[in-house]
Amino acid sequence: MSNLNIDAKKQNTYDAIVIGSGMSGGWAAKELCDKGLKTLVLERGREVRHVVDYPTTNMNPWEFKYAGERNQKLREENPVADSTYAFNEDSNHFFVKDKEHPYIQEQPFEWIRGYQTGGKSLMWARWTQRWSQYDFDGPARDGFAVEWPLSYEELAPWYSHVEKFAGISGSIENLPALPDGEFLPPLELSCVEKHFKDHLAANYEHRHLIAPRCAHITGNYEYYAQQGRTPCMKRDLCTRGCPFGAYFSSNSSTLPWAARTGNLTMRHHSVVHSIIYDEQLGKATGVNVIDAETKEMVEYYAPIIFVNGSTLNTNLILLNSKSGRFPAGLGNDNGLLGKYIAFHNFSARVYATYDGYPDVTTIGRRPSGAYVPRFRNLFQQDNVDFIRGYASGLTATRHAYPDTSGSGQSLKEQVLNPQYGPWGIRTWMMGETIPKEHSTVTLDPEQTDEWGIPLIRINVAYDDNDQKMVKDFLNEFSNMFEDAGFQDIEQEHFDRAPGNDIHEMGGARMGSDPKTSLVDKYHRLHHCQNVYITDGACMTSTSTQNPSLTYMALTARAVHHATSKIS
Repeated sequence: MSNLNIDAKKQNTYDAIVIGSGMSGGWAAKELCDKGLKTLVLERGREVRHVVDYPTTNMNPWEFKYAGERNQKLREENPVADSTYAFNEDSNHFFVKDKEHPYIQEQPFEWIRGYQTGGKSLMWARWTQRWSQYDFDGPARDGFAVEWPLSYEELAPWYSHVEKFAGISGSIENLPALPDGEFLPPLELSCVEKHFKDHLAANYEHRHLIAPRCAHITGNYEYYAQQGRTPCMKRDLCTRGCPFGAYFSSNSSTLPWAARTGNLTMRHHSVVHSIIYDEQLGKATGVNVIDAETKEMVEYYAPIIFVNGSTLNTNLILLNSKSGRFPAGLGNDNGLLGKYIAFHNFSARVYATYDGYPDVTTIGRRPSGAYVPRFRNLFQQDNVDFIRGYASGLTATRHAYPDTSGSGQSLKEQVLNPQYGPWGIRTWMMGETIPKEHSTVTLDPEQTDEWGIPLIRINVAYDDNDQKMVKDFLNEFSNMFEDAGFQDIEQEHFDRAPGNDIHEMGGARMGSDPKTSLVDKYHRLHHCQNVYITDGACMTSTSTQNPSLTYMALTARAVHHATSKIS
């Protein structure tokens, strides 16, 4: 029997294990496999194959029962998923259903999840901005978190590394607050967006509007053909899954690349229960996995473990990885695991119209808008009553209003020759929130899910700094819109819960001091140094930029560190 146990362990042993196949997990798999490591990727959800398992990607509106939109039953059964912009009839199969995966909201928190190959990389917004040194310096300057243990200069080559492979469209702007990258040709701004860009340039020293930096292939086509990917067709149906691989996802890019090396093994329906810690060796040796379908517990082993389960699930796994050495969770000597959760504040918008350019309209479906980088409290604290700042997205489009009255030939002519209204402008806030010790995720002591894993309790809320920042955003953009000649300006402050932005971060933050942080500058747990955390859980602060590009760069850098130590 002992020989059988030895053989079983040998069969389940790999050079590296990656927990999660989403944005950062896919990058960990690619980099590890490229380095020659036999790598096991554990995905808790179902298999979604690129192209083959995008069932709605080429459907027309009339082929859906509800024209691709949400119906009342879908909304009522999924109040959390329904809160996000991307959840519709044509994409709901990529989102976790509320009843199937419960959690506990100590305060309202809308936890958006995607359990399948690629995770949320299938339905992300695809915006990819680098951080600047000002973002890494923020905590030290303002005192709202521990200091980051790395600099922009250290991360810059890894930004370049992942940008070249992923394919990032953007424009060179030479802005100190938003470093340029390795860009493919930018998506074109509309004429009204250009008008607002010129207005900002003429009237403000540090306020800019730029083309979006987004993960869409717009050039260098032969290079991306090596990944089996083709140019963006500007269908703007991205949340259905892109059959062209034109936007970056784990499914179309990193995971197929890793598979081609022959070093990748993927196991789906694998719910990670905990990480195995060997107290004699003083390190982690493997992962306890529950088969989602059979409920059988299986152990897998590796000398290197990357935890990329997405921020809150990564915290859950670490908290549930208890041992005699770590009774409060793996690496949690300081008791800070699961604390200092932060997010992005998307709760405000400003709308306007513009009567200019009556002879111009928008054609096609550009898959992105424009971007206004952060300008508040950037180089120094401005004369405002809040710390940190906000960026914003902006779009200006013009809609057709066909006359559908009548019938026959007159109706055809009316539909083919619609009347156009004025230009509509919309901007939305992306505000940085402050990590706080009382913003936490914890494990419920009694309630478990169907696999016996404790339910996660989330206690995160807006604070006074967030409300003051919202007020400033509404005032500043209303004033800028008015000065630019826009009309019918309206402000909107949503009564929405945190989490809806899908950018939660923290809980296992980076730092130099093991007393105040969980992972070091190379993403190793301070007290279990063969376990790496490179998804949103490791973030010390949130900045205002969309975070996925930074997760990719941090992951590639961490794999380089992990594999450089292998003799």
